[in-house]
Amino acid sequence: MMKTTANKKASAPVQLTWSHLGFLYRVTAWPDADFETERDGTWIPFEPDPSSEVFAAAAVMLGRAEWNRYLDFVPAAERAIIESFRFNKLAALAVIKRNPELVTELSHAPALAMFVASHVELRGGGRPAWSEISAIYERGGIFALLEWLGLPATRKALDGLAALSEPDVARRLLSRVREALWNPIAARVLHSEKPLNDRELAARCHVLAA
Repeated sequence: MMKTTANKKASAPVQLTWSHLGFLYRVTAWPDADFETERDGTWIPFEPDPSSEVFAAAAVMLGRAEWNRYLDFVPAAERAIIESFRFNKLAALAVIKRNPELVTELSHAPALAMFVASHVELRGGGRPAWSEISAIYERGGIFALLEWLGLPATRKALDGLAALSEPDVARRLLSRVREALWNPIAARVLHSEKPLNDRELAARCHVLAA
């Protein structure tokens, strides 16, 4: 009997669950990875906006143990992208789930996930535009997506993002990094042999913007 119970626990779907302002939220087991919230005892879908306070709460409540259990079931390429983030793993997961066509691009420049995740803030508007992102990428590729995000539509801009040793760019710095990437020497200035903290990254962006 104990063995059967243990087997059931081992095979149970692994979910990510957290709370915010008295409501429960979850991401269902991979590969579905559906974003849901509980209302009146029923789990219903919600449109993920990774720049929202709901995701900020998840960054605090979901620790390494919860993520390790979840990522055990995620394919290697997607897992590597998500694991490159410290505080915004859930945002990266949302981007991968909604726009899986970007996995190859994100493998090269994981920091791009933060710009995609924060597209509502960066572009304005009240709702996430995941389907529009897919359509833009399908029609024009990565450079069309960069332009849509307000980034330079160049290989150098991608290299600048890839040069960030810490892709977990704070939301408050995204606009500054975006502005800095218009400088042609961004990749060299942003490159670091060690992860940059927010202060160091802001200082380098200031140099590029000057």
